[in-house]
Amino acid sequence: MKRGIEYRRLGRTGLKVSPLCLGSMQFGWTADEGTSFAVMDAFAEAGGNFIDTADIYSRWVEGNEGGESETVIGRWLRSKGNRRQMIIATKVRGQMGPGPNDEGLSRRHILDACEASLRRLQTDTIDLYQAHYFDADVHIDESLEALDRLVQQGKVRYIGCSNYPAWRLMEALWTSDKHGLVRYDSFQPHYNLVHRAEFEQELADVCQTFGIGIIPYSPLAGGFLTGKYSSERPTDSVRSASVRQRYFNDAGWRVLKAVEVVAGELGATPAAVSLAWLLAQPGVTAPIIGANTVEQLNGSLNALDVELTADQMEALEVASAW
Repeated sequence: MKRGIEYRRLGRTGLKVSPLCLGSMQFGWTADEGTSFAVMDAFAEAGGNFIDTADIYSRWVEGNEGGESETVIGRWLRSKGNRRQMIIATKVRGQMGPGPNDEGLSRRHILDACEASLRRLQTDTIDLYQAHYFDADVHIDESLEALDRLVQQGKVRYIGCSNYPAWRLMEALWTSDKHGLVRYDSFQPHYNLVHRAEFEQELADVCQTFGIGIIPYSPLAGGFLTGKYSSERPTDSVRSASVRQRYFNDAGWRVLKAVEVVAGELGATPAAVSLAWLLAQPGVTAPIIGANTVEQLNGSLNALDVELTADQMEALEVASAW
């Protein structure tokens, strides 16, 4: 990213982040600590300063308790002494223990979870603290009051959310405005060339209207948009089960074909083209990229060298129209 990298403001805030965010769900799961360190080293050396994690990563792995990704990142930050140069984002909401109050967006769980994340990350402040997904059991004012307290205490700098329906995001913005509370300044949608409608129907307009930074996750559709799958080359890999269910259809293959055509015209990879399309969308701050190896990371970073023409953008838009 040091190839003339231009850092982007996160929504209406003054916070400047790299145009690609390094996701870390794989740390402590499909990438061991040594590999995770190597990926973060390469990301930082390329000019990347934005790392996203969650307390729940990777609790689903047998033998893990949750917080493994945060722990790896915390050890890396301490070993490199570069905490001030990095923007660290994490999330709260998921089940982190056996009790009924060990999950959710209640005041109790948010405050407790933040302290635990700070310990694992070995830092005094979380740059961006995000509600991981919607909690229908908790009034939005309770969640926002807890998050506001954390900002006032200096334990959190900015707040954001992920996987909220448009009405809930609007309710949150209205509540913050009415009560003078900190507001969500970022939003993480599931958004890519083969999954556009969920975000574009209403949420995109909300984010653009109110200056909310957009940080799309799954920008490569679980690897589908890398071109490693083909209707002529079926695969039985475990990872592809959900990918097959979601994208192995006429619409998915149509989009992938268009991506591969554009990639051929530019001498780029399908992954780079898919990320370049996202980077060109209004309001998008930084797609979240995952990498199990430095090689995979470099493949995604190549998107910053891709410039799509108007005709190529149109071809991708038509193929992926919903």
